[in-house]
Amino acid sequence: MNRLVILGSGTSFGVPVIGCSCAVCTSDDPRDRRTRVAAVVEIGGARLLIDTPPELRLQLVREGIDGVDAVLYTHEHADHVHGIDDLRAISIHGGSLPLYGTAETLEAIAARFGYIFDPAVQPPRGSSKPQLVAVPVVPGVPTPMAGIDVLPLAFNHGALDVLGFRFGSVAYLTDVKMADDEAIEQLRGVEQLVLNALFEKPHPTHLSIAEACELATRIGASQTYLTHLTHRYRHRDLLDRLPAGVTPAFDGLVIEF
Repeated sequence: MNRLVILGSGTSFGVPVIGCSCAVCTSDDPRDRRTRVAAVVEIGGARLLIDTPPELRLQLVREGIDGVDAVLYTHEHADHVHGIDDLRAISIHGGSLPLYGTAETLEAIAARFGYIFDPAVQPPRGSSKPQLVAVPVVPGVPTPMAGIDVLPLAFNHGALDVLGFRFGSVAYLTDVKMADDEAIEQLRGVEQLVLNALFEKPHPTHLSIAEACELATRIGASQTYLTHLTHRYRHRDLLDRLPAGVTPAFDGLVIEF
């Protein structure tokens, strides 16, 4: 059985939020503890990691994931990228890891983490750095990644575009604000969908909860899981109020397909 594992389901602040004593941040429900968003897709023995958030090491250890075959980046924002150095432990044992993303995203990551991508920068004896190879992809063009057929798709995220990914009957979309008709058409037939949802009210760079539910209906997935959740909503409260076929994701959720 193939599966998608939600490593993190929280916003850029994470939950609990530093210094916050609200009901969600102090909740004893483990589903209300949300690290920054990431996921692992496992198909036919291969593993693809989507994004490298700041808690990546903790997420992988928690889920017992000891290696991945490639990394897919949605975009270059800090909450999706800044755990990149944790790839050292994987690339040391498994060899160079391919990183897939748009050319713009990969260039931004390389500029921010020059010590990784500049071959002239060598770690001191006895130390190491991640061994990574950037592989640009083009939205809308199916691309094999570690032997898995992946369809990267572009979505609006305010001032920039982000990539979402379709893996056969499953799609993973985060930090989406708008989806055009072409992208929606390319998602037809998806049975399980992971999709971001932020506040009740509209936000300039993210779908609101109502907008996410509307987009899920347009795509037509039989089951949608909402991710990138804030500390404004308890998991159990969202369960009670979301429409049929839509449920909140949580850290450690396993979606089989």
